Amino acid sequence: MVKVRQDAWSHEDDLLLAETVLRHIREGSTQLVAFEEVGDKLNRTAAACGFRWNAEVRKNYEKAVDLAKRQRKERKKAMKQQATDRVTSISRTKEINTTKQPSTIDEIIHLLEQLKESTALNNEAEFEQMKEYNQQLTNENEEWKVKYEQLQKDYETLKEDYQTFVNIMDRARKMVVLDEDSSLSSPAFKMAKNGNLEQIAK
Repeated sequence: MVKVRQDAWSHEDDLLLAETVLRHIREGSTQLVAFEEVGDKLNRTAAACGFRWNAEVRKNYEKAVDLAKRQRKERKKAMKQQATDRVTSISRTKEINTTKQPSTIDEIIHLLEQLKESTALNNEAEFEQMKEYNQQLTNENEEWKVKYEQLQKDYETLKEDYQTFVNIMDRARKMVVLDEDSSLSSPAFKMAKNGNLEQIAK
């Protein structure tokens, strides 16, 4: 009967990992958040999920990753366009309203509110651009963080293997020394003519 490692990744695990990562990419989230979400569901660390994605799963979903990135870009572009359209609409309304002098307090308040909303939307568009750039830097930083954690893990494993090798060589050296000492200290005998054993002088 074939034994399966308890920490082995199944096809369903890989599928869950791929779907979660692609969804986070489309929604403008980070891969690290996706790794943490999958880790909670599969009782694994985010670093383990990240290593599995980069080492095995990602290569099977390259086209899907590119598509998800394009969808994310189109989604952000649509949001920016929507905000721009709102600003343009309010600006036109403001221009029409400013062609005549406000005659009541309510009209003055209404114009001030429109001006405030127009300024806020402009600031929101700039904020979204800065937010997107910051998100890109965050994504790159988190990807490097996952790679660093994996390198650290590989280093610790290599360090343990080296120590085990040193211990084995040390034990082998001691066994050789003991065998040599034993062969040197063992007495040699010969049979005498009278039938008795006599020790041979070294």
